[in-house]
Amino acid sequence: MERKGFSLIDLVLTLGIITLLFGGIFLVYFTILDVLNNSSLRTIAVSVLNREIEIIRNLPYENVGTVGGVPAGILPQEQAVSWSDINFTLRTVIRNIDDPFDGTLGGAPNDTAPADYKLIELEASCGTCGRFVPILITTTVAPQNLESTSRNGSLFVNVFDAFGLPIENAQVRVVNTSVSPSIDLTDSTNINGVFQLVDVPTSTLSYELSVSKAGFSSEKTFPPGAPGNPNPLKPHATVAEQTVTSVSFAIDRTSTIQVKTHDATCSPFAGKSFTLSGTKLIGTSPDVLKFSTTSATDASGTRTFGNIEWDTYNALLSDSLSDVLGTIPLFPTVVNPASTGAFSFVLLPSAPNALLITVKNAVTGGTIGGSTTTLSSAGFSETKVTGRSFVRETDWSGGSYSSQSGGVETESAPGSFKLAQESDGRYSTTTTSWLVSQTINVGSSTATYYSLAWNPLTEPPATGPGSARFQIASNNDQATWNFTGPDGTPGTYYSASGEVLHGQHNGNRYVRYKAYLMTASEFATPQVDDVSIEFNSVCVPPSQVLFQNLSPGAYTITAVAPGYAQATSSVSVSGAWQQQELLLPPL
Repeated sequence: MERKGFSLIDLVLTLGIITLLFGGIFLVYFTILDVLNNSSLRTIAVSVLNREIEIIRNLPYENVGTVGGVPAGILPQEQAVSWSDINFTLRTVIRNIDDPFDGTLGGAPNDTAPADYKLIELEASCGTCGRFVPILITTTVAPQNLESTSRNGSLFVNVFDAFGLPIENAQVRVVNTSVSPSIDLTDSTNINGVFQLVDVPTSTLSYELSVSKAGFSSEKTFPPGAPGNPNPLKPHATVAEQTVTSVSFAIDRTSTIQVKTHDATCSPFAGKSFTLSGTKLIGTSPDVLKFSTTSATDASGTRTFGNIEWDTYNALLSDSLSDVLGTIPLFPTVVNPASTGAFSFVLLPSAPNALLITVKNAVTGGTIGGSTTTLSSAGFSETKVTGRSFVRETDWSGGSYSSQSGGVETESAPGSFKLAQESDGRYSTTTTSWLVSQTINVGSSTATYYSLAWNPLTEPPATGPGSARFQIASNNDQATWNFTGPDGTPGTYYSASGEVLHGQHNGNRYVRYKAYLMTASEFATPQVDDVSIEFNSVCVPPSQVLFQNLSPGAYTITAVAPGYAQATSSVSVSGAWQQQELLLPPL
């Protein structure tokens, strides 16, 4: 007789179904328990609130207020309440209401007794009750008798953003220790961005106000005559008899900015000190800035600032070992609310008497790239182009190159390379020797290359024409090195210093040059003292040029760019580093 039973698969499937079934039952069960528990907690919280309302309704009207609040009274602004072994936090807010039925203070008609009734807001919360949602109830109480003319005033606080739009639920704190009882309360603005206190004790320059909101900047009043800010633009508020004092504050979402210090190839300069400051003032005579700080970049050449308020910012480098080649973007620069941005100091090692020239659009103040800028004086003239920089190599000793053929000498005269002498002290006239540079990283695959130059411009006549020639290779993988000449093929060479580089190299981050040396004389050799590649990349200042190692004295600056009229200015060079602006009128 054949015997049948459950297979292992049947058993596993059965157990899975049972597990799901009972898991669902348990989930429903605990959900019901949670709902019942939460319902019970809410019932208890409502009982707490109702008891507090009955206490308030049985108080004398003049005692209905909070300690440190307006109106002043005997009720705490926040208290711990226990009911059925459940601990609740009870928050009480009471405000005088100026009902428009009989006019408003300062309105038409003018209500000289604006505290018509009191609005009471009670909130019960439980921090240890899981998913318990705070319960909020409101009620009103009114005096039994007719109002009498108030000797107090009112304080209205208006809060708006950078665009003048009202900010709802901004936190407003009001403190005044010069009145009795003292005032210390915190509340929030309404949908119109307004916080109103009616029937407030009069006081001169004593109401300390501060406004804040999570993720927003903050603003506050200051005491007149305080050290460091004797003449605040927004002093503590004054409340006068039967008048409305209105104070406005502007706050908005904060931003993040990163300050960087690097060279034109994006290589970081670490530990550079700088000052970053906004333009908003909190005081005058003397001017007191709302934000100003001194800091330094870290090992990666960066320093990040969070919770930065929207403003126009300026930055100043304070480092004697570096000269500023330019800034990206130009300073001063605008930081908008809720934005993320970066400021860069582009640096060079410092040199005596350096002059930074910034070329701008005379109408818009914007940057002008490709401006030909000449600095000249008696017996001196040097020209540079904005938006371009150089990588210059001046020493190949100690193996500071990628490879060579063996016929190039780099050690006998550090700072140059030339042909190596043979054993008899002569130079070979039948071979061409070569040297490949180390890899040059210009910092971005968006680079544009302009020219290749070297010194000296001419070689000894005895070496023959073309005794020093070059080719260029570039890529983004640091592996593919195909050396080519000015027509983009390996069969041509750059033979004149300053030749324009072929456009095929644009868009490549890495570049190498290959120098070819030969001579027509056994007794003469070509020699290369420096090699430079002119380029533009993301770390090159777009409209600034730096001249270094200048002699002190008077200079003339001349600049011209396509689409602009030529502009000329004069400057006296007298310091270690200084800067000058030149404005070009559009045609």
